[in-house]
Amino acid sequence: MAVFNYKAMSKEGRKLEGTVEAADRRSALLAVERLGHVPITVAEAAVRKGADKGVPFWKLKLGGARVRMRPMEVLLFTSELSDLLEAGMTLGAALNCLANQGEADSAQSKVASDLRDRIVRGEPLSDAVAAHPASFPPLYGNMIRAGEASGAMIEVLRRLVEHYERNENMKSKITSALTYPAVVLVFGIFTVIFAMVKVIPQFTKVFESMGSALPLPTRILMGLSDFIIRFGVFVAIGIVMLAAAFKRHLKTESGRFWWDGLKLKAPLIKGIIACGAYSSLAYTMKTLLSNGVNVLQALKIAEETCGNARIAQALRTARQRVTDGTTISGPLATSAVFPKMMTDMLAVGEQSGDMPSALGHIGRRYENEMDRNIKIFTNALEPILIVVIGGVVGFVAVSILMAVLKATSTLSAH
Repeated sequence: MAVFNYKAMSKEGRKLEGTVEAADRRSALLAVERLGHVPITVAEAAVRKGADKGVPFWKLKLGGARVRMRPMEVLLFTSELSDLLEAGMTLGAALNCLANQGEADSAQSKVASDLRDRIVRGEPLSDAVAAHPASFPPLYGNMIRAGEASGAMIEVLRRLVEHYERNENMKSKITSALTYPAVVLVFGIFTVIFAMVKVIPQFTKVFESMGSALPLPTRILMGLSDFIIRFGVFVAIGIVMLAAAFKRHLKTESGRFWWDGLKLKAPLIKGIIACGAYSSLAYTMKTLLSNGVNVLQALKIAEETCGNARIAQALRTARQRVTDGTTISGPLATSAVFPKMMTDMLAVGEQSGDMPSALGHIGRRYENEMDRNIKIFTNALEPILIVVIGGVVGFVAVSILMAVLKATSTLSAH
């Protein structure tokens, strides 16, 4: 198979350029026509110097699995693809249009080019996106497959856009809620370290030259300052090593299971993390079931994409028990991972035979609860940080003032 560069006219009269893969020039002409264009010139592309002869140029350009579209890029790609298909373009022409947008070496251009070439060769879009697991998760490919089977591709793409928009919105809310305290704590820690290393030693020299007995808080402060100066580097190295060991532990199955369980129960953040996970899971299941994906396959995809080991284990158990004829809500209720309200609403959906609607209600309920928890968290966090940082700064100030007053009273007595 060779790669051919082509120039063509679209149905609207616009000049287009692109590449197709074909066995010969005649096949390349037919491939351009299948894209919905009128070919003007078709010529075989030069092979890169040093490229392997048996590997097509487009595969070399993709660089294997390293090309990855970020979730926001997938969102924009899906939205633009649905708009082009709704405007009447064929799938191949729409992908060709997306491949020629923006920079040639961008992830979207490379992925869209590969999808276009696969479509021209006769592959279904579901198989084409499955060849890019780094960009398109299993949920994406299964929904595309359901859209191909039902003939409602545009509707499926719209629902995928809604799914990605909801996920990105929840991620941004959680990130913004946790960013402020993290930044404040980091700056507070560096400020205290700077004071201990640079400021306090200057006062220590003055107090020692006076020769008077110092108050206990001042001695504690000076001792902490001396400890940080002497052993601070070793403490920092130890913290880095502990953090690296902790991160490695989290990559193990037991570590990930413990950490994900802690996030669902930790004070202050559990209302944000847990509600976000429940809402995302409900919307994912709703999207899959609404597009004809069967319950077992939907549970499997939700298990792979939920991002929480505790929730994934509960979904795996539910999937195994559903094969025995058990309802979904029963195993989820006994897992002790999901709140009773969620499993009760799910049971109502099973009884009424309208699971997608029940899952939609669950998603909205926990999304709204997550928003309320974020507001509570941000409102409670500010006074907590003020008390903590104010206590540290106050201890430093009081310790120094007590020593100054002690020295002043000693000098007055003499």
